[in-house]
Amino acid sequence: MGKLVTLDEFIIQREKDFPFSTGELSGLLRDIGVACKIINREVNKAGLVDITGVTGEVNVQGEEVKKLDEFADSTLIDCLKNSGEASGYASEEQESFHVIPTFSHANAKYVVLFDPLDGSSNIDVNVSIGTIFAIYRRRTEDNECGLEDFLQRGRELVAAGYVIYGSSTMLVYTTGNGVNGFTLDPSIGEFCLSHPNIKIPQQGNIFSVNVGNFSKFPDHVKEYIRYCMGEDNGKDPYSLRYIGSLVADFHRNLIKGGIFIYPQTEANPNGKLRLMYESNPMAFIIEQAGGRASTGTRDILDIYPEELHQRTPLYIGSEKMVNLAEKYCTDAILSTV
Repeated sequence: MGKLVTLDEFIIQREKDFPFSTGELSGLLRDIGVACKIINREVNKAGLVDITGVTGEVNVQGEEVKKLDEFADSTLIDCLKNSGEASGYASEEQESFHVIPTFSHANAKYVVLFDPLDGSSNIDVNVSIGTIFAIYRRRTEDNECGLEDFLQRGRELVAAGYVIYGSSTMLVYTTGNGVNGFTLDPSIGEFCLSHPNIKIPQQGNIFSVNVGNFSKFPDHVKEYIRYCMGEDNGKDPYSLRYIGSLVADFHRNLIKGGIFIYPQTEANPNGKLRLMYESNPMAFIIEQAGGRASTGTRDILDIYPEELHQRTPLYIGSEKMVNLAEKYCTDAILSTV
């Protein structure tokens, strides 16, 4: 058995990836890890204490706020405020970004965006949920960060990751030099390196999509789904696996190979997933693992965002599978020209 490497040790070792680093990013990543340990504790005892169900509030997305959503949001915010490494943050649960208003953080180098509890509709039925985060280097040099620090395309990310609260709790992250996964060892309370240098297979046999929305999908998406189901492709059908939690579906496909699809619909012509809080960080991770992420017509990471809660279609996973799905999309556009 090899030497046990904790998340903190690994982050410190990897500081050499950044020749001009003075430790701020490392500290920020460790603080996010601490916040996710606290969230994990509450998730694991959700059925035993009064933290399931809704708060009675509605968030900026028009969705009911779950009690655990609120707890996860406030926990991440508290850790960021205490860290001293972030000049501001933006949460999927809140309408605007927030400056961290203490003098010691005024010139902090980074801003953080996060989805505090992805898949929260699954909380009350004990299905895997997660936390997603994205870190950018701030652009402004003023005492306070501004909107332009947050509205950066995914190519500018310096780090991104997620935590999945499942049968075991895992933190997966990248700083642009490969993807590594850490499993929480409850006996010592530490994330330990369990999945070094994760690479997604170029081709998988899993497709993840909410087929309950099939009738609402564009025709070219229906055609691709029929292909995945074995119609006219001369191959065995792919396995349909859909949990309804982006983190959980993404994590399975990252490890085993596959594609996750959340296309535009008649009701959501621009897609439904949030570019800044979900699509960008997951796209950064998947590209670092050798996969692809697309809107169907362009790379997710190439989009210049116009607003914090911008939405986008998402095709993400194994490179060959995303390439083929993208071909269905582009062929449909060319056929109308």
